[in-house]
Amino acid sequence: MKRIALFFILCSFLIGTAQSQPAKRRTTTTNAAAQKGQQVEQKTDRASLMFPTSAEMPEDVVWRRDIYRQLDLMADKNAPLYYPVEPTDRQVNLFTYLFRLFLTKRIPVYTYKLDGNESFAEKDRVTDVKEILDRYYIYYEEDNGKYTVADNDVPSAQVKRYYIKESSYFDQRTGTYRSKVTALCPVLIEDDFGDGGAAPKPLFWIKYDDVAPYLSRLPIMASNLNNVTNMTADDYFTMNHYDGKIYKTANMQGRVLANETDTAKVKKEQQRIEQQLVDFEQNIWHQREKVDTLTDSVAVEEPKAKVDRRQRPAATPTAKAKETTVSKGTTRRSQPVSGTEKKQKQRSSASSSSTPTASARRVRR
Repeated sequence: MKRIALFFILCSFLIGTAQSQPAKRRTTTTNAAAQKGQQVEQKTDRASLMFPTSAEMPEDVVWRRDIYRQLDLMADKNAPLYYPVEPTDRQVNLFTYLFRLFLTKRIPVYTYKLDGNESFAEKDRVTDVKEILDRYYIYYEEDNGKYTVADNDVPSAQVKRYYIKESSYFDQRTGTYRSKVTALCPVLIEDDFGDGGAAPKPLFWIKYDDVAPYLSRLPIMASNLNNVTNMTADDYFTMNHYDGKIYKTANMQGRVLANETDTAKVKKEQQRIEQQLVDFEQNIWHQREKVDTLTDSVAVEEPKAKVDRRQRPAATPTAKAKETTVSKGTTRRSQPVSGTEKKQKQRSSASSSSTPTASARRVRR
């Protein structure tokens, strides 16, 4: 009986353990699924991992100046962003590359507002690709919600201008001064008559940090003298190889230089803003040098040290002739005489009463 009771106890223990084990496995599976879901949410594009870029601009910098530049792609320094107009086996221009990323929804784009200011808020994000294609009359084919645009239908030849936002800032934590592109906007110019009178049509804003990993994979030819594509588009913007005129600055009044009709006044204002940026950068690194220069200019000259005349060397026979003062007030130069001759002359002058008395003394200089 004892053996039978022990057998039943052992069986009940094994059954309880078997029933509790699946619950443990289900808990583990649930946790694994939750962790996997978190990893999926945190998953990023592979380009961001393979081609890391510089860190974003800190929000708590002590000084920052935001300016907007207009890049004319017909200029030599900006030509690497425009050519080749038609894609080749190895190269595409910047707009074709950006347009493909936008078409496949790998980068977010944002609406260009009437005031020209960029907004990277979620409410301003362009979610409907078809809206952009229809608005600018870009021919496309749709298949199950996917849009396809042929290479010759991409308006890369008409995108002859870019608006960029450039932020110059001083990071007090690292002690560095940088000029960083923070936003891009391709501008469509349909100049059918070739007279330059076509109105520019800004397409959309792109946050530079969103597209920087992809620009690191876009090779460009940066020089006509060197046809090797040894530079990427990200290098081009990071090293400020572009040449753009200032058309707006971030100001409280919302003023835009492009609205000014006086060309001379606009050019003068652009030069003034450029000089402000140069002066600030120079003041950071050469402030000590300027302080030293200012101190030298206002410093009072110290009085010259007094010379102890007792330490002057004795006169030598070849020294300059001494001045002899005569009682009549005239001076004449004479050669130095020895002590014996001097005494004889003094005796002769003392014994003679008819001749005037003269005293000779050595002029101290």
